[in-house]
Amino acid sequence: MKRFSVVLVVLGLSITSFAFQSQTYLDYIAQWRDVAIRHQQMYGIPASITMAQGLLESGAGTSELAKNANNHFGIKCTSEWMGDVYRYDDDRKDECFRVYLNAEESYKDHALFLQRSRYARLFTIPVADYGAWARGLKECGYATDPAYAQKLIRVIEDYNLASLTSDTSRVVGGATPQYGGQGGANTPVNTQVAANGVVMVTEGATIASFAKEQTEEYIVPRTAKEEKSLFYSKHAVLRNNGVKYVKANEGDTYATIAYSLNVKERSLREQNDAVGRTLKPGERVYLGKKKSQAPKEKAYVWVRPGETVWSICQREGITEKSFRDMNGLRDDVRVFETRQQVLLRKEKKQ
Repeated sequence: MKRFSVVLVVLGLSITSFAFQSQTYLDYIAQWRDVAIRHQQMYGIPASITMAQGLLESGAGTSELAKNANNHFGIKCTSEWMGDVYRYDDDRKDECFRVYLNAEESYKDHALFLQRSRYARLFTIPVADYGAWARGLKECGYATDPAYAQKLIRVIEDYNLASLTSDTSRVVGGATPQYGGQGGANTPVNTQVAANGVVMVTEGATIASFAKEQTEEYIVPRTAKEEKSLFYSKHAVLRNNGVKYVKANEGDTYATIAYSLNVKERSLREQNDAVGRTLKPGERVYLGKKKSQAPKEKAYVWVRPGETVWSICQREGITEKSFRDMNGLRDDVRVFETRQQVLLRKEKKQ
């Protein structure tokens, strides 16, 4: 009898765990379904595949990468990645993963990532054929897990994610299936998970109310000149060490500033020694190349413990390379740990 009770307890825990996971997955689907559908329309990636990858790679938003790096698709750093990075043990120890400002950025980068040439053949597959897409992703090298395709297919079928794909291709007004089962356009979609793990449908909003086709109003884009004028209306141009700069506002990134000024983001980052850095409000963004040394009247400066090499170079308007060369600093020295005097100009040879 005692052993039977133990079995019941273990079974109960398993059911509760399954119920929790099901609700977590359903909540995640509800949150990101519209983005997945929109990306199918914009980029040709099946909404079912986007949704399944997001669920699988991020554990429905609960994984370490999702919580600490807003990375919902397990996308690693590549040679062209210039944003922040997060180190995480995956196939190998301490691997480099991309960091995003928010989860929606991760979804957009996923769509752009799949536009790479290595995935080109996927776009010859019909969006409704999620099985072929899942197998194609594995064959193209998206993941190293041998069972990756099967796992994607299982998630799609368990949560009926193929309905997302049909939402964008069906005739408006036709029947729309619901997640987790088949239903008509007036099927309610508010769900709860019972103790036995069964998904229960309750009264509430109907699927038809969620399946209305989204139409975005077309906005005439600003010209490059207008973008630049708008930028300067919000950013005062200052000067330091003979170089013009602006201070970043809330919401500014190196990408948005580069776009507004019609320059390459890589060039803007390089002239600010900012490849791999995230721009923060109040930081200086130089609009031209920094100098190799400070003015004659400022040959050195005292730094405080905790100050970084980058912050000193930005404050003084000199390049990080020349600053390191002048002071004999290795590339791995990032922060000063003691109060000390550092050179801002080359010492004259006696």
